[in-house]
Amino acid sequence: MSDHVDLVLEQWAAQRPDLDVSPMAIIGRLSRLSRLITVELRRTFEAHGLDSASFDVLATLRRSDPPHRLTPAELMRASMVTSGAITQRLDRLEARGLVTRTPSDSDGRGVHVTLTDEGHTLIDRVLPHHLETEQRVLAVLPKERRDDLAATLRDLLESLGDTTGPS
Repeated sequence: MSDHVDLVLEQWAAQRPDLDVSPMAIIGRLSRLSRLITVELRRTFEAHGLDSASFDVLATLRRSDPPHRLTPAELMRASMVTSGAITQRLDRLEARGLVTRTPSDSDGRGVHVTLTDEGHTLIDRVLPHHLETEQRVLAVLPKERRDDLAATLRDLLESLGDTTGPS
């Protein structure tokens, strides 16, 4: 059995046999998987009136300790997007009544973003469907292979500086 990436590798081997194109076997597949998984997740989010960016903010707030409140800077770090992108996401979510922004008690310039009851209910309703989609996407892999793949991907992410601890 072969996939599109195998075809690409064969073509490069024929055209440039002097180059080691083996990294394409992994990077190409990761890239294609990312696009295909994004399509699957988008369907799940859209069924609940969300997009991936909105889901990301709501999920980040929901998994934080009660009262499910973070600063925009904390949300920005958690989702690795610009402050402008966070502001746009928060504007949309606040307009829908899913989050509120309130001034910080300790810093008059700071703001806290809090999940509303409606936002809490929505993310709790969407999360099981999101996990079902991820389970379906990964169903071809037995648990041991999933665990191995997760560890390998973690190693790769860490090697590129994607860690939670101090650098």
